[in-house]
Amino acid sequence: MTGLRYVYAVCRPFRAPLQVQLTGIGGAPPAVLQHHGLVAVVSTVPEGEFSEDALRARLEDIDWLATTARAHQGVIDALTTVTTPLPLRLATVFRDDSGVRSMIEAREDDFRRALDRLEGRVEWGVKVYVESEPARPAAAAPARAASGRDYLRRRRESTHAQDELWQRAETFAQSLHERLSGRAEACRLHPPQNAALSRATGRNVLNAAYLVRRADSEEFVETVDRTKDEAPGIRVELTGPWAAYSFTQEFAGNATGAGEGL
Repeated sequence: MTGLRYVYAVCRPFRAPLQVQLTGIGGAPPAVLQHHGLVAVVSTVPEGEFSEDALRARLEDIDWLATTARAHQGVIDALTTVTTPLPLRLATVFRDDSGVRSMIEAREDDFRRALDRLEGRVEWGVKVYVESEPARPAAAAPARAASGRDYLRRRRESTHAQDELWQRAETFAQSLHERLSGRAEACRLHPPQNAALSRATGRNVLNAAYLVRRADSEEFVETVDRTKDEAPGIRVELTGPWAAYSFTQEFAGNATGAGEGL
């Protein structure tokens, strides 16, 4: 291959084929590079777009970044159906195959330990949201306040109802987290999502990831589904199964790997 090497993930050799229609960065199918019994899943990318200097500028381009992230995630998702991948940081790029092999050798023990720990396991994400206002029937819409005193009373009642809902949601979220933790091998509590960034409605009171054996995933999902109608005004969202991003942060991280190995 010619060009720079973009690395999506490291995993063990797998026999099942990837999706025929799978494409990676630049629209070409990803390839595998085997070394020391491990596999790096890679694409060839143009130096003019992925060199260290070019990436500094590209990473300020929101549209380019979104397109690249979707292609990266698509490859990781496909790998998750056939093996246990260790996702690397977005835009992890090396000069050539030799650079990729050197990276594998330098971190070989770490890769093997992580793969042993994660083999046969996937990540599920669970979020709990409380709506910004308690749900009220349309017929119960408040009439026009008769006086300033009446208006203030209604404001106090509304604030009290909202506080009660938030407290109930936090209690519900804690109880759900305890139940799900009992069905997972590990869990991570992430900071609540910023509604302005996530564009999700309501206030996020639980943002958690759970490492679950594939064999136990159906039961885990059923546990979440049973809770969705337990608390009116509270929304539970389940995502996954994903590669174990939250449990491989030493590899995936939150920053890009721009220019790594160049």
